[in-house]
Amino acid sequence: MDAFESVVTKLDIREFSVNEVPSEIKSKVLEAARLTGTGLNTQHWRFILVENKGNLKKLAEDSTSGKWVANCNFAIIILTNPKYHFHLIDAGRVLQSMQLAAWNYGVGSGIFTGIEEDKFREDFGIPEEFYVSAIIGFGYPIKKLTGKRKDRLPLNVLVHNEKYGISS
Repeated sequence: MDAFESVVTKLDIREFSVNEVPSEIKSKVLEAARLTGTGLNTQHWRFILVENKGNLKKLAEDSTSGKWVANCNFAIIILTNPKYHFHLIDAGRVLQSMQLAAWNYGVGSGIFTGIEEDKFREDFGIPEEFYVSAIIGFGYPIKKLTGKRKDRLPLNVLVHNEKYGISS
């Protein structure tokens, strides 16, 4: 799929089919993460791949906003190092890379950030020096996706020329 087409068509998915995502696609999603740029090329993020159904259930139990993750095929926890002031920008960059790589193969994803931190850190062995930036759940969408257009504001509302308040 063309990169622009991926951006235009990608939707957030939170209902997944029982079909397994092949390991080759999981590897490509992780490779897309590895190859994503970071500020000053620090490569400070780390990833926890969660595939075991019991651990996916723990992710849901430890979540305040992602109970749906229990039904995904696999999830990735994104950890960043908060000593870098740009760590959340890098988290967003890597998250988008993984989601678009998955979408290219028809694999949907959704993200959440709300967690019960102490329990989450204990359940997944997360060292204190890392910040839990986001969790992405992946799987094949349960519903057939239509080509429905996204409900987005038009560019003439979002884009200002040279100075805020000057519409394009």
